[in-house]
Amino acid sequence: MIRILLFALAYFAPVFALGFVLGTVRTLWLAPHLGTVGAVAAELPVMLAASWIWARVLLVRMAPASQDAALASGLAALVLLLAAEAVIGIGLLGIPARTWLAGFTTPPGVLGLAGQIAFCLLPFAAIRSDQ
Repeated sequence: MIRILLFALAYFAPVFALGFVLGTVRTLWLAPHLGTVGAVAAELPVMLAASWIWARVLLVRMAPASQDAALASGLAALVLLLAAEAVIGIGLLGIPARTWLAGFTTPPGVLGLAGQIAFCLLPFAAIRSDQ
């Protein structure tokens, strides 16, 4: 269990940091030119490529014991990711929880959530690709 949580934390933290930086770029520079959906669509492949590469690096360094452990690690990383986003949105920015949750039902929110689910599944996909 500890290995799963350590892998999840090691997977989540750098990807979240990259997402924070790219989210700023998306919001300030891409969205005014591409629209919100276009900006999210432009950011998503970069985030997923970075997540895939980082998942593969961590699989070599921290080798989960099984495919189930890789999947559990990805799920735990998703929980960490959503919790961090909630803390920033609700806690720091003062967005009402209902509004934050409703954001997932908008077109850019659905696209972002699909990317987050893919992020969650990448350790599992990476460990399967090695077998």
